[in-house]
Amino acid sequence: MRQMILLMITAATLTLGACNTVKGAGQDVSSAGRAVSDTAEDAKH
Repeated sequence: MRQMILLMITAATLTLGACNTVKGAGQDVSSAGRAVSDTAEDAKH
């Protein structure tokens, strides 16, 4: 029983950590996309 609880806590911790990593990667990609769009807009004018 104790091992099962420890396993569940470990799994939950890893899941939350992965979620934050994916969110951060998404923000980085979004930021890069905005930079490319801004550069393209500046090149048009």
